[in-house]
Amino acid sequence: MAETEARVTLLRRAAAAQDLADWGPITAPLSGLSRTRGLLLHRGAEGRPEAGLWECTPGAWECRVTRDEFCHFLLGRCVYTSRSGERTEVGAGDTAFFPAGWTGTCEVLETVRKVYLIR
Repeated sequence: MAETEARVTLLRRAAAAQDLADWGPITAPLSGLSRTRGLLLHRGAEGRPEAGLWECTPGAWECRVTRDEFCHFLLGRCVYTSRSGERTEVGAGDTAFFPAGWTGTCEVLETVRKVYLIR
């Protein structure tokens, strides 16, 4: 049996991509009515790893990271506040890593767009 060749997935000009799927609203918002859209670039066996492009409009919600997430923000501004009160302001051009188990809140101040990898 022949082995299938692995293929590269390429998204050009991610900051300007227009054909994003509606991924629905953030459930249980603390404020605002954040809506999300995105583009899935890869999902491995059993959903791991997952990589894609994610966009979210302003609002705030409780955030619980269940799997390590690496992300690079292309547009917008947001603030992550951990349960202990540590504030992390994130904006266009910033790169962040959220370890599994991180909990707190996310507040999107200006619509954000990020590329992400969840393992």
